[in-house]
Amino acid sequence: MKNKQKFRPNPDLKLMDQVREVLRYHHYAYRTEQTYCDWIVRYIRFFGAKQHPKDMGKKEIEAFLSHLAISCKVSANTQRQALNAIIFLYKQVLEQPVDELIEHIKAKSHRRPPVVLSQRETQQVLAQMTGIHLLMAQLLYGNGLRLMECIRLRVQDLDFERDLIYVRDGKGGKDRTTTFPALIKSGLQTHIAKVKQLHEQDLAKGYGSAYLPNALRIKYPQAEKEFGWQYAFPSKRLSTDPRSGTLRRHHVMESGLQKAVKAAVNRAGITKKVGCHTFRHSFATHLLENGVNIRVVQELMGHADVKTTEIYTHVMAKDIHAVSSPLDFLETP
Repeated sequence: MKNKQKFRPNPDLKLMDQVREVLRYHHYAYRTEQTYCDWIVRYIRFFGAKQHPKDMGKKEIEAFLSHLAISCKVSANTQRQALNAIIFLYKQVLEQPVDELIEHIKAKSHRRPPVVLSQRETQQVLAQMTGIHLLMAQLLYGNGLRLMECIRLRVQDLDFERDLIYVRDGKGGKDRTTTFPALIKSGLQTHIAKVKQLHEQDLAKGYGSAYLPNALRIKYPQAEKEFGWQYAFPSKRLSTDPRSGTLRRHHVMESGLQKAVKAAVNRAGITKKVGCHTFRHSFATHLLENGVNIRVVQELMGHADVKTTEIYTHVMAKDIHAVSSPLDFLETP
Protein backbone atom coordinates (compact mmCIF):
# COMPACT_ATOMS: atom_id res chain seq x y z
CA MET A 1 0.00 0.00 0.00
CA LYS A 2 1.47 3.35 -1.07
CA ASN A 3 1.92 6.10 1.49
CA LYS A 4 -0.32 9.11 1.02
CA GLN A 5 1.66 11.93 -0.58
CA LYS A 6 2.13 14.91 1.72
CA PHE A 7 0.74 18.23 0.52
CA ARG A 8 3.45 20.78 -0.18
CA PRO A 9 2.69 24.49 -0.56
CA ASN A 10 3.73 26.50 -3.60
CA PRO A 11 7.40 27.43 -2.97
CA ASP A 12 6.97 30.62 -5.05
CA LEU A 13 4.53 32.04 -2.51
CA LYS A 14 5.53 34.15 0.48
CA LEU A 15 5.79 32.26 3.78
CA MET A 16 2.46 33.41 5.25
CA ASP A 17 0.68 32.66 1.96
CA GLN A 18 2.14 29.17 2.14
CA VAL A 19 0.83 28.83 5.70
CA ARG A 20 -2.67 29.83 4.58
CA GLU A 21 -2.50 27.44 1.63
CA VAL A 22 -1.68 24.48 3.88
CA LEU A 23 -4.29 25.47 6.48
CA ARG A 24 -6.98 25.61 3.79
CA TYR A 25 -5.85 22.31 2.30
CA HIS A 26 -6.40 20.67 5.69
CA HIS A 27 -9.81 22.43 6.06
CA TYR A 28 -8.94 24.43 9.14
CA ALA A 29 -11.65 26.90 10.20
CA TYR A 30 -11.18 30.48 9.06
CA ARG A 31 -10.85 31.64 12.68
CA THR A 32 -8.14 29.06 13.31
CA GLU A 33 -6.37 30.25 10.18
CA GLN A 34 -6.39 33.83 11.46
CA THR A 35 -5.21 32.77 14.92
CA TYR A 36 -2.38 30.56 13.66
CA CYS A 37 -1.18 33.22 11.23
CA ASP A 38 -1.21 35.82 13.99
CA TRP A 39 0.94 33.66 16.30
CA ILE A 40 3.40 32.79 13.55
CA VAL A 41 3.83 36.48 12.66
CA ARG A 42 4.35 37.32 16.34
CA TYR A 43 6.93 34.55 16.61
CA ILE A 44 8.89 35.89 13.61
CA ARG A 45 8.67 39.53 14.77
CA PHE A 46 9.84 38.58 18.26
CA PHE A 47 13.30 38.04 16.77
CA GLY A 48 13.14 41.27 14.79
CA ALA A 49 12.18 39.52 11.54
CA LYS A 50 15.93 39.08 10.96
CA GLN A 51 15.80 35.31 10.68
CA HIS A 52 13.64 33.02 8.61
CA PRO A 53 11.83 30.39 10.76
CA LYS A 54 13.61 27.62 8.83
CA ASP A 55 16.88 28.90 10.34
CA MET A 56 15.43 28.81 13.85
CA GLY A 57 14.25 25.92 15.99
CA LYS A 58 13.93 24.56 19.52
CA LYS A 59 15.92 27.33 21.24
CA GLU A 60 13.96 30.15 19.60
CA ILE A 61 10.61 28.45 20.20
CA GLU A 62 11.41 28.05 23.90
CA ALA A 63 12.51 31.69 24.16
CA PHE A 64 9.30 32.96 22.55
CA LEU A 65 6.99 30.77 24.64
CA SER A 66 8.84 31.69 27.85
CA HIS A 67 8.46 35.37 26.92
CA LEU A 68 4.70 34.89 26.62
CA ALA A 69 4.57 33.38 30.11
CA ILE A 70 6.94 35.80 31.89
CA SER A 71 6.49 39.15 30.17
CA CYS A 72 3.03 38.84 28.60
CA LYS A 73 1.62 36.72 31.44
CA VAL A 74 -0.66 34.82 29.08
CA SER A 75 -2.79 31.93 30.26
CA ALA A 76 -1.76 28.30 29.84
CA ASN A 77 -4.35 27.84 27.09
CA THR A 78 -3.07 30.86 25.17
CA GLN A 79 0.52 29.65 25.42
CA ARG A 80 -0.56 26.19 24.23
CA GLN A 81 -2.35 27.78 21.27
CA ALA A 82 0.84 29.64 20.30
CA LEU A 83 2.84 26.41 20.54
CA ASN A 84 0.36 24.57 18.32
CA ALA A 85 0.60 27.29 15.66
CA ILE A 86 4.41 27.23 15.64
CA ILE A 87 4.57 23.42 15.56
CA PHE A 88 2.14 23.49 12.63
CA LEU A 89 4.48 25.90 10.82
CA TYR A 90 7.50 23.65 11.22
CA LYS A 91 5.79 20.32 10.63
CA GLN A 92 3.24 21.06 7.91
CA VAL A 93 4.71 24.05 6.06
CA LEU A 94 8.49 24.02 6.46
CA GLU A 95 8.64 20.21 6.84
CA GLN A 96 11.13 20.62 9.68
CA PRO A 97 9.30 18.94 12.59
CA VAL A 98 10.69 19.84 15.99
CA ASP A 99 11.37 16.40 17.42
CA GLU A 100 13.10 17.59 20.59
CA LEU A 101 11.09 18.17 23.74
CA ILE A 102 10.17 21.87 24.01
CA GLU A 103 11.28 22.92 27.52
CA HIS A 104 9.87 26.40 27.93
CA ILE A 105 8.67 28.15 31.06
CA LYS A 106 5.05 27.14 31.43
CA ALA A 107 2.31 29.69 31.94
CA LYS A 108 0.38 29.16 35.15
CA SER A 109 -2.84 27.21 34.79
CA HIS A 110 -5.69 28.42 36.97
CA ARG A 111 -8.73 26.19 37.37
CA ARG A 112 -11.49 28.49 38.55
CA PRO A 113 -15.12 27.50 39.10
CA PRO A 114 -17.40 28.88 36.38
CA VAL A 115 -19.60 31.90 37.01
CA VAL A 116 -23.21 30.75 37.15
CA LEU A 117 -26.48 32.66 37.29
CA SER A 118 -29.29 31.51 39.52
CA GLN A 119 -32.56 30.71 37.79
CA ARG A 120 -34.00 34.01 39.07
CA GLU A 121 -31.01 35.97 37.76
CA THR A 122 -31.29 34.20 34.40
CA GLN A 123 -34.92 35.26 34.20
CA GLN A 124 -33.96 38.84 35.06
CA VAL A 125 -31.34 39.02 32.31
CA LEU A 126 -33.60 37.48 29.64
CA ALA A 127 -36.37 39.89 30.63
CA GLN A 128 -34.09 42.75 29.58
CA MET A 129 -33.61 41.38 26.05
CA THR A 130 -35.82 41.51 22.96
CA GLY A 131 -35.97 40.36 19.35
CA ILE A 132 -33.35 38.13 17.75
CA HIS A 133 -30.89 38.62 20.60
CA LEU A 134 -33.44 37.32 23.08
CA LEU A 135 -34.08 34.27 20.89
CA MET A 136 -30.37 33.54 20.65
CA ALA A 137 -29.80 34.03 24.38
CA GLN A 138 -32.68 31.62 25.08
CA LEU A 139 -30.94 29.05 22.88
CA LEU A 140 -27.65 29.54 24.74
CA TYR A 141 -29.37 28.92 28.06
CA GLY A 142 -32.08 26.51 26.96
CA ASN A 143 -29.71 24.24 25.04
CA GLY A 144 -26.30 24.85 26.56
CA LEU A 145 -24.92 26.06 23.23
CA ARG A 146 -21.57 27.75 22.91
CA LEU A 147 -21.69 31.22 21.37
CA MET A 148 -20.41 30.21 17.92
CA GLU A 149 -22.50 27.02 17.92
CA CYS A 150 -25.57 29.23 18.14
CA ILE A 151 -24.29 31.78 15.61
CA ARG A 152 -23.47 29.07 13.06
CA LEU A 153 -26.74 27.14 13.26
CA ARG A 154 -28.21 26.30 9.85
CA VAL A 155 -31.94 26.10 9.14
CA GLN A 156 -31.71 22.32 8.68
CA ASP A 157 -30.20 21.95 12.16
CA LEU A 158 -33.55 22.89 13.73
CA ASP A 159 -35.78 19.80 13.76
CA PHE A 160 -39.22 21.13 14.71
CA GLU A 161 -40.87 17.72 14.19
CA ARG A 162 -38.65 15.77 16.58
CA ASP A 163 -37.93 18.73 18.90
CA LEU A 164 -34.17 18.40 18.45
CA ILE A 165 -31.36 20.80 17.63
CA TYR A 166 -28.30 19.42 15.87
CA VAL A 167 -24.94 20.96 16.72
CA ARG A 168 -22.55 20.35 13.82
CA ASP A 169 -18.79 20.48 14.09
CA GLY A 170 -18.74 21.73 17.66
CA LYS A 171 -15.64 22.03 19.82
CA GLY A 172 -13.20 19.29 18.84
CA GLY A 173 -15.05 18.77 15.55
CA LYS A 174 -17.78 16.76 17.29
CA ASP A 175 -21.49 16.63 16.43
CA ARG A 176 -24.25 16.27 19.01
CA THR A 177 -27.98 16.72 19.51
CA THR A 178 -29.57 18.73 22.26
CA THR A 179 -33.02 19.58 23.56
CA PHE A 180 -35.50 21.95 21.90
CA PRO A 181 -37.05 24.35 24.45
CA ALA A 182 -40.83 24.35 23.99
CA LEU A 183 -40.98 27.98 25.16
CA ILE A 184 -39.24 29.31 22.05
CA LYS A 185 -40.48 26.86 19.43
CA SER A 186 -43.21 29.14 18.10
CA GLY A 187 -40.97 32.21 18.09
CA LEU A 188 -38.22 30.30 16.31
CA GLN A 189 -40.65 29.07 13.64
CA THR A 190 -41.78 32.66 13.02
CA HIS A 191 -38.17 33.76 12.77
CA ILE A 192 -37.27 31.00 10.29
CA ALA A 193 -40.24 32.02 8.12
CA LYS A 194 -38.74 35.52 7.89
CA VAL A 195 -35.33 34.03 7.06
CA LYS A 196 -36.98 32.12 4.21
CA GLN A 197 -38.44 35.34 2.80
CA LEU A 198 -35.02 36.98 2.98
CA HIS A 199 -33.43 34.01 1.21
CA GLU A 200 -36.01 34.15 -1.59
CA GLN A 201 -35.26 37.85 -2.06
CA ASP A 202 -31.54 37.06 -2.31
CA LEU A 203 -32.19 34.34 -4.88
CA ALA A 204 -34.28 36.74 -6.97
CA LYS A 205 -31.32 39.14 -7.02
CA GLY A 206 -28.87 36.44 -8.10
CA TYR A 207 -27.39 35.71 -4.70
CA GLY A 208 -28.61 33.29 -2.01
CA SER A 209 -25.60 31.00 -1.68
CA ALA A 210 -24.31 29.96 1.74
CA TYR A 211 -20.80 28.96 2.70
CA LEU A 212 -20.44 25.16 2.69
CA PRO A 213 -17.75 23.50 4.81
CA ASN A 214 -14.88 21.47 3.37
CA ALA A 215 -15.61 19.86 -0.01
CA LEU A 216 -19.41 19.86 0.19
CA ARG A 217 -19.66 22.68 -2.37
CA ILE A 218 -17.88 20.49 -4.92
CA LYS A 219 -19.77 17.33 -4.01
CA TYR A 220 -23.18 19.06 -3.96
CA PRO A 221 -22.87 22.11 -6.26
CA GLN A 222 -26.54 23.10 -5.87
CA ALA A 223 -26.67 22.74 -2.09
CA GLU A 224 -25.27 26.19 -1.32
CA LYS A 225 -28.49 27.82 -2.54
CA GLU A 226 -30.84 25.40 -0.77
CA PHE A 227 -32.79 26.94 2.10
CA GLY A 228 -31.75 24.22 4.55
CA TRP A 229 -28.10 25.29 4.28
CA GLN A 230 -28.79 28.95 5.04
CA TYR A 231 -27.79 30.31 8.42
CA ALA A 232 -30.61 30.43 10.96
CA PHE A 233 -29.38 33.85 12.07
CA PRO A 234 -28.26 35.59 8.86
CA SER A 235 -26.53 38.92 8.65
CA LYS A 236 -28.54 41.96 7.58
CA ARG A 237 -26.05 42.67 4.79
CA LEU A 238 -24.32 40.70 2.08
CA SER A 239 -20.54 40.44 2.46
CA THR A 240 -17.58 39.12 0.49
CA ASP A 241 -16.27 35.71 1.52
CA PRO A 242 -12.60 36.32 2.47
CA ARG A 243 -11.51 33.01 0.95
CA SER A 244 -13.54 32.62 -2.24
CA GLY A 245 -14.39 36.27 -2.91
CA THR A 246 -18.07 35.34 -3.36
CA LEU A 247 -20.67 37.90 -2.32
CA ARG A 248 -23.09 36.12 0.01
CA ARG A 249 -25.09 36.46 3.22
CA HIS A 250 -23.07 35.19 6.15
CA HIS A 251 -24.24 34.66 9.73
CA VAL A 252 -24.56 37.55 12.17
CA MET A 253 -21.49 38.80 14.02
CA GLU A 254 -21.13 37.37 17.50
CA SER A 255 -20.25 40.82 18.88
CA GLY A 256 -23.88 41.92 18.50
CA LEU A 257 -25.13 39.24 20.88
CA GLN A 258 -22.23 39.80 23.27
CA LYS A 259 -23.04 43.50 23.54
CA ALA A 260 -26.76 42.77 23.98
CA VAL A 261 -26.06 40.33 26.82
CA LYS A 262 -23.71 42.78 28.55
CA ALA A 263 -26.30 45.56 28.33
CA ALA A 264 -29.04 43.26 29.66
CA VAL A 265 -26.87 42.21 32.61
CA ASN A 266 -26.21 45.86 33.49
CA ARG A 267 -29.91 46.76 33.26
CA ALA A 268 -30.77 43.77 35.46
CA GLY A 269 -28.39 45.12 38.12
CA ILE A 270 -26.29 41.95 38.26
CA THR A 271 -22.69 42.53 39.33
CA LYS A 272 -21.33 39.10 38.42
CA LYS A 273 -18.96 38.86 35.46
CA VAL A 274 -21.53 37.50 33.01
CA GLY A 275 -21.02 36.78 29.31
CA CYS A 276 -22.64 34.60 26.67
CA HIS A 277 -20.81 31.50 27.92
CA THR A 278 -22.34 32.02 31.37
CA PHE A 279 -25.67 30.81 29.95
CA ARG A 280 -24.01 27.49 29.02
CA HIS A 281 -22.56 27.14 32.52
CA SER A 282 -25.97 27.94 34.01
CA PHE A 283 -27.69 25.39 31.74
CA ALA A 284 -25.51 22.55 33.05
CA THR A 285 -25.68 23.67 36.68
CA HIS A 286 -29.46 24.07 36.72
CA LEU A 287 -29.96 20.64 35.14
CA LEU A 288 -27.86 19.06 37.88
CA GLU A 289 -29.73 21.03 40.55
CA ASN A 290 -33.01 19.70 39.11
CA GLY A 291 -31.81 16.11 39.46
CA VAL A 292 -30.76 15.31 35.88
CA ASN A 293 -28.18 12.53 35.75
CA ILE A 294 -24.65 13.86 35.25
CA ARG A 295 -24.08 11.47 32.32
CA VAL A 296 -27.08 12.98 30.53
CA VAL A 297 -25.72 16.47 31.18
CA GLN A 298 -22.34 15.33 29.84
CA GLU A 299 -24.00 14.18 26.63
CA LEU A 300 -25.97 17.41 26.22
CA MET A 301 -22.87 19.52 26.81
CA GLY A 302 -20.75 17.47 24.41
CA HIS A 303 -18.04 16.77 26.99
CA ALA A 304 -15.65 13.94 26.14
CA ASP A 305 -14.90 13.30 29.82
CA VAL A 306 -17.38 13.40 32.70
CA LYS A 307 -14.69 15.11 34.80
CA THR A 308 -15.31 18.24 32.74
CA THR A 309 -19.00 18.08 33.66
CA GLU A 310 -18.21 17.47 37.34
CA ILE A 311 -16.91 21.02 37.73
CA TYR A 312 -20.54 22.18 37.80
CA THR A 313 -21.19 20.14 40.94
CA HIS A 314 -18.94 22.61 42.77
CA VAL A 315 -21.19 25.56 41.97
CA MET A 316 -24.55 23.86 42.48
CA ALA A 317 -26.90 25.39 45.02
CA LYS A 318 -26.52 23.25 48.13
CA ASP A 319 -28.68 23.19 51.24
CA ILE A 320 -26.34 24.91 53.71
CA HIS A 321 -29.04 26.81 55.57
CA ALA A 322 -29.15 24.15 58.27
CA VAL A 323 -25.46 24.70 59.04
CA SER A 324 -24.76 27.29 61.74
CA SER A 325 -21.73 29.54 61.54
CA PRO A 326 -19.21 29.00 64.37
CA LEU A 327 -19.55 32.73 65.08
CA ASP A 328 -23.09 32.09 66.29
CA PHE A 329 -21.76 29.78 69.05
CA LEU A 330 -19.66 32.51 70.64
CA GLU A 331 -21.03 34.19 73.69
CA THR A 332 -22.03 37.80 73.22
CA PRO A 333 -19.65 40.02 75.20
